[in-house]
Amino acid sequence: MIVGVPKEIYPGERRVALVPAVVPSLVKAGMEVVVESGAGVQSGYPDDAYAAKGARISGGRDEVFARADVLLQVLCHGANDVSGAEDLPRMRPGQAVIGFLRPLASPHAVRELAERGVTAIAVELIPRTSRAQAMDVLSAMATIAGYKAVLLAAETLPRMFPMLMTAAGTISPAHVLVIGAGVAGLQAIGTARRLGAVASAYDLRPAAQEQIRSVGGRVVELAIDTTDAEGAGGYAKAQGEDFHRRQRELLGAVVAQSDVVITTAAVPGAKAPVLVTADMVERMTPGSVIVDLAAERGGNCELTRRNEKVERHGVTIFGLVNLPGTVPFHASQLYARAAANFLLHLAPQGTFDLERDDDIVRDTMVTRGGEVVHPRVLETLATEA
Repeated sequence: MIVGVPKEIYPGERRVALVPAVVPSLVKAGMEVVVESGAGVQSGYPDDAYAAKGARISGGRDEVFARADVLLQVLCHGANDVSGAEDLPRMRPGQAVIGFLRPLASPHAVRELAERGVTAIAVELIPRTSRAQAMDVLSAMATIAGYKAVLLAAETLPRMFPMLMTAAGTISPAHVLVIGAGVAGLQAIGTARRLGAVASAYDLRPAAQEQIRSVGGRVVELAIDTTDAEGAGGYAKAQGEDFHRRQRELLGAVVAQSDVVITTAAVPGAKAPVLVTADMVERMTPGSVIVDLAAERGGNCELTRRNEKVERHGVTIFGLVNLPGTVPFHASQLYARAAANFLLHLAPQGTFDLERDDDIVRDTMVTRGGEVVHPRVLETLATEA
């Protein structure tokens, strides 16, 4: 089986789907790895590093697509909503495509992949189970996003994070509020604490409170019923508008007292809930910062603009959707390790074994044999029809 690694073509994307260090594990399993020349350069991985580990360097993108049985990418068509369609004519029936697809948000792109006859496999749908933990690409990228969100806020905030006692007086610590204590949120709490800030967090899932405390955060508790807040896989469940209205009312005072707010609240396959309103932003101290990690799904802040930095009422609001791509060396490293584990699970003997009754295969396979096969994507397509 030939695994092809094309260069990422989404504007500004600097990650690469495979790094040299993981090539030997695929070769040992009987696979051949073909990498487009220059694919890893922006991440810090030159062509000769791949060649030294047993990969073959291809001179052109067309050759990679023509030779590969499996295409391993970071942003495939669907997740790459700018230039991903350019690769559709290069794909052929029976070929497999693995990477971020955004299948629930871009179901029509999934249909286009099905029409090309490719087997499309979405890494963001890997279940969050113990068995699949080493393949969890989404969590790996969320870790980086949470870390980088805090650094972005610290650089922008016109005050320092830690408490300092100096001859000229004492500087009080910054107050950071994290909304949503998933993987990204917990990393944001830990990073803010390491920088010396007072970190607090709110999550509607009762089970998250212990996790918040475990990384040094203070738990924000609201007088609201959250007994039915957690769904399958540990993700938050979608709630009704009455719930979110009450939640916003209670969160308003906490947001107003925060120097930095980092929002991460998202429900898979649904628009992100608005938790920070324009009125709440107006009540924040001028110079405060909001980093909205849910911007790709509409944002948790009412004033967020996707892929933009805006200022409202003296508050800076970041809606950047690819923070992991700003740390391409380690983001690529983590992505590649998880993706290689995933690929070895799908092809343990060097060839695909997609027929077995396996929850990981079932949950991630989106198209096959010219059809969309994922139930949730089919539901989305039916709703939009």
